Amino acid sequence: MPERRGLHHVEEVMGTVVSFDVRDEPTPAIEAALREAVAWLHRVDAVFSTYRPDSQVSRLNRGEAEPADCDPEVAEVLELCERAARATRGCFSHRAGGRLDPSGMVKGWAVEHASRLLLAAGAHNHSVNGGGDVQLCWEAAPGTPWRVGIAHPFRPRELTTMVSGRDIAVATSGTAERGAHIIDPRTGRPAAELASITLVGRRLTDVDAYATAAFVMGNAARSWVERLDGFEAFAVTADARAWWTSGFARYGLVPVSQGAGG
Repeated sequence: MPERRGLHHVEEVMGTVVSFDVRDEPTPAIEAALREAVAWLHRVDAVFSTYRPDSQVSRLNRGEAEPADCDPEVAEVLELCERAARATRGCFSHRAGGRLDPSGMVKGWAVEHASRLLLAAGAHNHSVNGGGDVQLCWEAAPGTPWRVGIAHPFRPRELTTMVSGRDIAVATSGTAERGAHIIDPRTGRPAAELASITLVGRRLTDVDAYATAAFVMGNAARSWVERLDGFEAFAVTADARAWWTSGFARYGLVPVSQGAGG
C-alpha cells in the first residue's frame, strides 16, 4: 500500500529544532494549522524564555510582574509544574537557584499543543519532534506504527533501543548531548546514576517532565514508573547497563545494545 503524501517543516525555535512530519494529504486547513503551530511555538518562546530579558518569565524573575499580570498560559504552566513536583516528590522543579525556570515543562507542553492544533485541522497522522522529544499521532503509513530510535548515550551514532507505537509520546533525558547538566533539586548536585532514560506515554507534557524527574531519581525511577498508570521506561545506567519496566514491550521497545534488565 502506498504511503500517504505528506507535509514537512523544520523550525528553529525555543533554543532547539522542532520538526513537523504530517503524513496526511495536505489540505488548506492542515497547512493553516501548521502555520498556526509554528506561530504558537514562537509565542511560547517569547513568553517563557529565560534568556530573553523581555519575556514574561524574565519579568517575573525581576519582580516587574506577578502571574496575574501575565498571559493565562503562564498560570497554566506554573500549575503543571507544581503538579509535577508533587507527583515526582520534588525530583521535578521549576525553581533554579531561587529563580523561576519552567523550561523543563514548557517544551513538552508546547509541542503537545502544536500537535493538537494539527489534529484539530484533520492531520490525524503526524509527528511533532521538539529536539528529540516527540508527540506521535496515529500512524506513519497505513498499517505501520511510528518508530523512534533512541540514541545510545555512550556510542555516538548508535541506537540503544527502538520505540514503536500509535498515539504515543516519547521523551529522553540524559548526558549524551550536554553532559551532566540535570541537577537534582533536592541536593543541588548533578544527577549521576543514569546515562539516559526514555519515557513513553500518551501526552508529551507529562512524559517530558517525568523523564527529567526520572533521570534525577536514578535507578529508583524503575519502581516509580512501574507504579504510574500508562507510562513505561527504558534506561541506561552510568556503568552502561540497561533496565526497563515490565510493560515496555507494549510499545515495541526492542533493546538493541546488550545490558542487564528485563
